[in-house]
Amino acid sequence: MATLADSFLADLEDLSDNEGPFEAEADGGDETAGVDDEMEDVETLNYDDLDSVAKLQKSQRFHDLMKKVDEALEKGTEESRTGIVSEDDPEYQLIVDCNTLSVDIDNEIVIIHNFIRDKYRLKFPELESLVLHPIDYSRVVRKIANEMDLTLVDLEGLLPSATIMVVSVTASTTSGKPLSEENLQKTLDACDRALALDEAKKKVLEFVESRMGYIAPNLSAIVGSEVAAKLMGVAGGLSSLAKMPACNVQILGAKKKALAGFSTATALPHTGFVFYTEIVQSTPPALRTRACRLVAGKSTLAARVDSTRGDPTGKTGKDLRDDIRKKIEKWQEPPPAKQPKPLPVPDSDPKKKRGGRRLRKMKERYALTDMRKLANRMRFGVPEESSLGDGLGEGYGMLGQAGSGKLRVSIGQSKLAAKVAKKFKEKNYGSSGATSGLTSSLAFTPVQGIELSNPQAQAALLGSGTQSTYFSETGTFSKIKRT
Repeated sequence: MATLADSFLADLEDLSDNEGPFEAEADGGDETAGVDDEMEDVETLNYDDLDSVAKLQKSQRFHDLMKKVDEALEKGTEESRTGIVSEDDPEYQLIVDCNTLSVDIDNEIVIIHNFIRDKYRLKFPELESLVLHPIDYSRVVRKIANEMDLTLVDLEGLLPSATIMVVSVTASTTSGKPLSEENLQKTLDACDRALALDEAKKKVLEFVESRMGYIAPNLSAIVGSEVAAKLMGVAGGLSSLAKMPACNVQILGAKKKALAGFSTATALPHTGFVFYTEIVQSTPPALRTRACRLVAGKSTLAARVDSTRGDPTGKTGKDLRDDIRKKIEKWQEPPPAKQPKPLPVPDSDPKKKRGGRRLRKMKERYALTDMRKLANRMRFGVPEESSLGDGLGEGYGMLGQAGSGKLRVSIGQSKLAAKVAKKFKEKNYGSSGATSGLTSSLAFTPVQGIELSNPQAQAALLGSGTQSTYFSETGTFSKIKRT
């Protein structure tokens, strides 16, 4: 009896006659081999070499831009004081390039920070959770180096006092071990490169801020020189920024955050460069989104003024900024206090109400009846009767104390009822002159009830035949004389 393995082998022998699938598998195998080769290349990437992942500092573009920035800072701003800097000006193009360079520097610092953390994690793994800022982390690592006893390291000026104490206590109980000379040297070199990039970024921002006051004075007056430069760089120039609607200016620079399933309660959607300006951050948190929307709208107006060179002095931008401040202060004002209502003047006549037939009908319809008036009154010295007796239950007031002792009170006919009765009395409720087996001489009226009437009385008044029409036997044609 053949086993299961033998049956599988027999099936494979049957498939050997068909060469097509094997050729396809061979082709697919080559593709898989190519993918595996690429993965091997990625895996064999030498991460120990910082130059393989951080290439900005050694690029020709970085050196050329930094050289131009140094020359521009040495030259000063004398040529730009005329306020006629256009987009074709080389200095304007340099500002746009510097803004792009500052973004690249930030990305490069993040890469170097990850490299330093991976290397220094063997020596002090808890430090990355205590010092979060990449530049501060680089400075602390540069200062500590391979020292295990942090009491011998002076971190004053690099970190706050509370953080220094926490770092010192944590270092005394850390499980890390000293780094080798090779890894230590690579870590310190990476720290030097991160600090050098930070200095280059400060120099670039200094140059951009010094020139933004002449290129976009009104926009800089609202959001500041640094934010104005970032907005121009992301938008692609001052003209592009001026053509952009305010709702798009508000989200320039916004980054999509990966929350990894965490709550979005603390996430700030639609927050870009404008949200982190000084005028928005000084607003209470509950009003920051509203203030950001306002600042974005005013910034768009200021950018349009700058693009047309409408106000090189920047006075328009300052006025818009003052307007923003006033509106934010107005939002924070408490609501007006509720004014106390004054008491009415004593012994004053009641206010006259509107009159008319409808109001009189309404008053008469809802007026107090005589029965209710007596129930609401009490006679002095005479106890009132009640529903349960001995003063318990609902009191009857003066009901039953006058007249025959009955609770019933005669109701007088109102004026409205009298008018309605007269109206119905004037109408003829008799039957028509038609003779039928159902014809009756009785008429039902709401005033007199059943009334016996003569149906032929009205017909006798009108006459019979054609006497009541235009074609009467005794009637003649009227002749109208012309004048």
